[in-house]
Amino acid sequence: MRILLTGAAGSIGSRLRRLLPPHYELVLTDLEPPADLRPDETFIAADLDDAAAIERAASGVEGILHFGGQSVEASWETVLKANIAGTYNLFEAARKQGVRRVVFASTNHVVGFYPRAQTIGPQALPLPDSRYGVSKAFGEALGALYAYKYGLGVFCIRIGNVSERPKDERRLAIWLKPEDLVSLIRIGLERGGLIYEVVYGASDNARSWWDNSRAIELGYRPEGKSEAYASEALAAQALLPSGEVSELFQGGPFCLAEFIGPLERIKRE
Repeated sequence: MRILLTGAAGSIGSRLRRLLPPHYELVLTDLEPPADLRPDETFIAADLDDAAAIERAASGVEGILHFGGQSVEASWETVLKANIAGTYNLFEAARKQGVRRVVFASTNHVVGFYPRAQTIGPQALPLPDSRYGVSKAFGEALGALYAYKYGLGVFCIRIGNVSERPKDERRLAIWLKPEDLVSLIRIGLERGGLIYEVVYGASDNARSWWDNSRAIELGYRPEGKSEAYASEALAAQALLPSGEVSELFQGGPFCLAEFIGPLERIKRE
């Protein structure tokens, strides 16, 4: 299967370039080529804000892994261009080029203002903690439109934190082992009959705040277990500054940034 990977020069994209080739033929795109681009890799420079360039990159592929765009909080102008207009251009390119599947890299920050004491599933009402989170909620909604109106198979992954190991207490709940991300991507690209799904991008984490049973129903079998790194993650947490807002809500520091309160107004039991 020939697959387009957007955001190929980013942190997650770099991991996927290493882990996915045994399963797929990858076409890479980003603003600039990865520094370690190999001779056997196909790279097409394209700005997500350039609809024609994205459509050219999507030509001849069966699936798209959309990991490009703005990956953290930023100004509205930046988010609007990269994650709102850019995601629209991506789905339009998929529709026009007859792409079968789109795997959309969403984020836990779509639901960042849920308290950590509450377990939520993919049907949870969006409570974004940032302009970035808002843009990913838009992407999920746009994916639903293209799935139901235009026939794409769309798989949205609300990613926690992709890394080799969880680095603090919050990431013990949201850690996603890179190999487990590949497992989710393969479900999104290969599972028969898929129309539109939202799942959480998390490994088998004992402290998870998310009900990921739908992913399990679809065949997900995560290998990573964050609890294996609990002692070192908690030791690292003890060295970090504490704060009620960032420690109460699932979005952590994304909730605290620009927060003016009062906190009592939005506390949930």
